[in-house]
This record gives sequence, structure tokens and C-alpha cells, in this order.
Amino acid sequence: MKLSLSDFLAKLPLPATKKWPQGVWDTQAFARGDVTVLLFTPRGQDYQTPHSQDELYFVVRGSGTFVAGEDEFPFEAGDALFVPARVGHRFINFSDDFAAWVVFWGPHHGEKDI
Repeated sequence: MKLSLSDFLAKLPLPATKKWPQGVWDTQAFARGDVTVLLFTPRGQDYQTPHSQDELYFVVRGSGTFVAGEDEFPFEAGDALFVPARVGHRFINFSDDFAAWVVFWGPHHGEKDI
């Protein structure tokens, strides 16, 4: 199976919603069992709320700052970002071309550290 950035970018944006007034800038690319992959390309502002599963973001283009809990991390294309389940997070000051693959996995309360 192959997930093509250009194929999924062509599907965006989806119509605006109350939560995403500038249009929905993510689309599901794959799901199997407890793994889901999305392409996430917010525009203007990131309106995310905490998720019930652990997440990995793989930045494929753009740059900005990722806020997770009390921490801030500058990011650019090629970076990977992790956020545990239920931790507030968002992207700020991101470039207009920002796009990231997002992988959700595991139980809906997060994996346990070993």
C-alpha cells in the first residue's frame, strides 16, 4: 500500500464546520485496527483538541512551532513530533505550506511507559 501526499492534498479542504471555520484541513488516509493515518494541513489557525490516542506527526513540508502541554518545539520538514494521549497540543506560527502525516495508535487512554 502507498499513501501519496499529492493524492490526499487534492482532497482538501473539506467543508467548514463549527470547530473548523476555515475548512477542514485533514483527511483520513488509512485505518486498520487501532492505527489511523491522517494528512493534516491546517490553514490560519490550528483548532485541535486533545485526542484519546497517542500521536506521531511526521512533518513533510513547512515549518512553525508545535505546542504540547507546557512545551514548545520549533519544527521543519523532516521532523517527527510525539504527543501522548489526552495532552493538549497545537501548531502555531506555521507556514502556509505546512503538511504532516499523523499516526494515531494504541488504546484510547494512551500507551504506558515501560
